[in-house]
Amino acid sequence: MEYKKLYQDLTDRILQGKGQSTPQQRQAAFDNGDLPKPLNTLINKVAHSAYKITDSDIAAAKETGVTEDQLFELIICGAVGQASRQYQSGLAALGEAINKGDYHAS
Repeated sequence: MEYKKLYQDLTDRILQGKGQSTPQQRQAAFDNGDLPKPLNTLINKVAHSAYKITDSDIAAAKETGVTEDQLFELIICGAVGQASRQYQSGLAALGEAINKGDYHAS
């Protein structure tokens, strides 16, 4: 199975596919970037410490004017964005190890 194609299809779909939030909002969530403060705080928690998300985080994010559907999409984009960064870092580390001829974990 071609994982690169599946990965690209996933990211294309969540970032450019039909949705309630704009492609710009989804890209910002994916990048853990420029969103209104309470929403940005929530997406940052999704990316780095999802277990710390509270009902008040969700309520504060909704106060930015996003709908529940939009919020769901942005949370998915934030989670996939973080997973994507970790995936890319892993591939880079693997490539570096292969280039060095170091095939053992240390």
